[in-house]
Amino acid sequence: MILLQLAHETSTAIDAFRMFMITIAFLIALVLTGKINLGIRIPGVSVPMRRDRKIILKEKFPFYAKLSDENKRRFERKVDHFIYSKDFIPRQIEKVTEEMKVLIAACAVQLTMGFPNVALSYFKRILIYPDDYYSTISKKYHRGEVNPRAKAIVLSWRHFVEGYVHNTDGRNLGLHEMAHALRIENRISNNEYDFLDKDIQNKWEQLADEEIGRIRSGNSRMFRDYAGTNREEFFAVAVENFFECPQTFKNQMPELYHNLALLLRQDPLSP
Repeated sequence: MILLQLAHETSTAIDAFRMFMITIAFLIALVLTGKINLGIRIPGVSVPMRRDRKIILKEKFPFYAKLSDENKRRFERKVDHFIYSKDFIPRQIEKVTEEMKVLIAACAVQLTMGFPNVALSYFKRILIYPDDYYSTISKKYHRGEVNPRAKAIVLSWRHFVEGYVHNTDGRNLGLHEMAHALRIENRISNNEYDFLDKDIQNKWEQLADEEIGRIRSGNSRMFRDYAGTNREEFFAVAVENFFECPQTFKNQMPELYHNLALLLRQDPLSP
């Protein structure tokens, strides 16, 4: 009787262990196929993007739709990593939605697509306001800013969305602020330091100074007057036009366009 009881208990334990292993295998399969996301990242293991995030990209981010299948997968991995590595903080809004996270991350990836290992890692926080907000530092209202001291990128959600709704006017708040963050990231000594090619960057500064001079004298060939403020604002405005009006940019300023394509390691006209 005792032997029979032990055999029964052993059989029950084996069955329970077998069911446990089947459940674990099933969960792993769901994670690896992107059906569920447990929020767990395993170094070196690529997990497909969640279906809801893919839908947001397909429906609301035109840049993504133009990519090849291979580049779409690269884009998705970078978006997931950006979301995972940042703290999205609501300001004057109830919460940060999944759509906000995906689209802001996509904006950053759009700019950094040519740099596989760049995720603007110095910046830990993304602050999102519903509209223009008042800065206690500058004593002015802002639509967006990059704050290196706070390691933060700050955005007005309304103006961020407008930048992608009106996507051919050379004005895009998200790209503008991400461009500032990119330049700062390149200068800060961390694991993403100094990724912009120095020779190409030096040529860019030379061409930028020449165009800034034209803008200040009232002879701008394309960019709005704000680009003439300084090199940083010139770069940010150039990035906006690079992605929103690439053909016009290339026609009007071919050397500047070519140099920026080399600097960012991508060309919107050949995605």
